[in-house]
Amino acid sequence: MDRLTNQRRLTMPLELHAKAEDNLRFIRETMERAGSFTAVSGRGQMAIGATALLAAWLAAAAGTSDRWLALWLGEAAVAVAIAMATTTWKTRDHRVPIVSGPARKFALSFVPPMVAGALLTLVMVSRGEYALLPGMWMVLYGAAVVSAGTFSVRIVPAMGACFMACGAGALVFPRASNIMMAVAFGGLHLAFGAAIARRHGG
Repeated sequence: MDRLTNQRRLTMPLELHAKAEDNLRFIRETMERAGSFTAVSGRGQMAIGATALLAAWLAAAAGTSDRWLALWLGEAAVAVAIAMATTTWKTRDHRVPIVSGPARKFALSFVPPMVAGALLTLVMVSRGEYALLPGMWMVLYGAAVVSAGTFSVRIVPAMGACFMACGAGALVFPRASNIMMAVAFGGLHLAFGAAIARRHGG
């Protein structure tokens, strides 16, 4: 009897410890999901990347700066529509509230750099500074993704940092700006979108 009692006393703390670890793991994972915006659609990012590659190809053959600008602004409008639609679909599929705290923080962090980019675009176009636009777009878009990505999965801010690096390259080498736009808005969206879709459910 004494031996059985001792074995039970030794076994119970081990079982309690294992249960406590399981509970802590569950709580930690739940808090991570609640504290991050996980509805960024990887498939949506891939679709944006595909349309950006098409826009880069068309822009490379644009005869005038105004036509080049119109092509990229059109691509921006298409990208916004794709992002909004695919994010909405993913939130419905995964039952993630799109008006949740993390989603609101994500949006509030993403929008200001984009608004700054729109205002600077107006100023630069009015002054004929087309050569600086690609670098500025990539740097500010990257900054928006990095800041908003702090409320999302880890791979999102990494994508933003890559955009900022491409933007810096375009500012240093403006003649290669259209290639950098294809690499960033096309290639990075495709690569990171595929990773997000694989790791985070579409």
